[in-house]
Amino acid sequence: MRAIITVVGKDRVGIIAEVSRILSENQVNILDISQTIMQDMFTMIMLVDVSVAKVAFSELSDALDALGKSMGLSIRIQHEDLFHSMHRI
Repeated sequence: MRAIITVVGKDRVGIIAEVSRILSENQVNILDISQTIMQDMFTMIMLVDVSVAKVAFSELSDALDALGKSMGLSIRIQHEDLFHSMHRI
């Protein structure tokens, strides 16, 4: 199963490294990544494979949320189908 992770917040060193660390520790594979910095705001979207994750989806979501709070970022993970349904025009 695939999921979409969004990260938004003030740019700082280590954002990609820390998000990637959480994913790696939980056996979540990054399939695609797009990131940009608009003035001083960091934005990133990741497509990940959570089919062999070591933890339940809710635990992964909680870990990413906690990381976001500690870094002053908004980090969300959604199942791919839910993400597409919400962003369909």
